[in-house]
Amino acid sequence: MRTAALLIMGGALVLGCTKNDKTNTPNPGGETEAPRKEEAPEVTDNKPGQAPTQYLVELDTTKGPIVIEVHRDWSPHGADRFYELVQAGYYDNVAFFRVIGGFMAQVGISGDPALNAKWREKRIPDDPVKGSNTRGTVSFATSGSNSRTTQFFINFVDNSRLDGMGFSPFGKVKDMSVVDALHAGYGEGAPRGRGPSQGLLQSEGNAYLKKNFPDLDYIKTAKITE
Repeated sequence: MRTAALLIMGGALVLGCTKNDKTNTPNPGGETEAPRKEEAPEVTDNKPGQAPTQYLVELDTTKGPIVIEVHRDWSPHGADRFYELVQAGYYDNVAFFRVIGGFMAQVGISGDPALNAKWREKRIPDDPVKGSNTRGTVSFATSGSNSRTTQFFINFVDNSRLDGMGFSPFGKVKDMSVVDALHAGYGEGAPRGRGPSQGLLQSEGNAYLKKNFPDLDYIKTAKITE
């Protein structure tokens, strides 16, 4: 019972952080933090186009291709947003900035600060969690209710504890071999670990990563294949 209580408490605390990462709250249960993103101003007028019922996205990464099969019925708003971002070329030259072995790989902050400023205000509504965050599933990161924008993560293992926190999978990786090979040497991000600061990545872009975290892997291009 004590462990369950700590996990619930941790889930309530870890989702939000400020622009400079200074008030990010550690999980009191000692668990790895849930995939979280910077808070953004609430916007209610974003209405992306509808994605196909099912589609494939190929991420050409520095470790090789990753193919994601997206199912719109799993998470309609999430699938629509992912489709919109891939079509817009948003994920080109974007780093896997938070890769934690035995947990997940997080990506989705543009290397262009101007592009970050444009998209971080474009929130989408929450979707019901229809499936579990099992190994290979793909979900958007969040900083609270109705806060998903561009960041997503791929689960390395079965992370069912994330289901109750509102992380709604919208797709699944067809072959995890490339995902498993992503560089995880930097671990948790600042200030909890020695990995990249989301705030500095938002404001300084890939120049910050190239200088301080040269071993990170990147999505070189992303495209819809069918």
